[in-house]
Amino acid sequence: MSLTDKAIEQIRELIRTGALPPGSKLPPEPDLAAQLGLSRNLAREAVKALAVARVLEVRRGDGTYVTSLQPSLLLAGLGGAVELLQGDAVALRDLMEVRRLLEPMATALAATRISDDQLAEIERHLNAMREARDDVEQLNAHDAAFHRAVISATGNETLLTLLEGISGRTLRARVWRGLVDSRAAGRTLAEHEAIFNALSARDSALSQAAALLHVSNTEQWLRQHLRAGEAAR
Repeated sequence: MSLTDKAIEQIRELIRTGALPPGSKLPPEPDLAAQLGLSRNLAREAVKALAVARVLEVRRGDGTYVTSLQPSLLLAGLGGAVELLQGDAVALRDLMEVRRLLEPMATALAATRISDDQLAEIERHLNAMREARDDVEQLNAHDAAFHRAVISATGNETLLTLLEGISGRTLRARVWRGLVDSRAAGRTLAEHEAIFNALSARDSALSQAAALLHVSNTEQWLRQHLRAGEAAR
């Protein structure tokens, strides 16, 4: 551990123990440094690093505060990391595998908790996808919104943030572009319809199966696409 890492860990420990709860203001830099037995420079570097990680928020002219520490805030960087992995075939396959493990179970859970309003929102995005069969940008946008609405119905914010981050907007667009070009978009739309119908029936097992089929088919398409790209090199 570097000295900066140790300083970061000390501030994290104050947050973990409740000495600095969400929304609280940190002591002024000299006081914080003295409290932790650090130099002011180390305290400053630690605060900067935790601000980048969205654990702390520096408000100019006011001070430094602990953020809400909500999963959607702390895990927001995951999506950015996934976007950076677009050129790594192994990483993409691993991400799809994680999605295949998580999303069907999440969809099964959503079937037990989903409200009529949430179902109506999912149906709106499904209808929009049908209308945009050859428009990759619109398909991509409503596909993401469809899945977000499904996972939102679980009421589990951490699960929602993880799955949104893993999916990746660029990766979705890449898949939809390939499906439209190969005229396989209709089959994928049918898979979304199957998910919606299973959720409408509040059938947990059927929802899980429909989601598993959809994610597995997407994963299979991506694997074939990646192999073709590697063979063309």
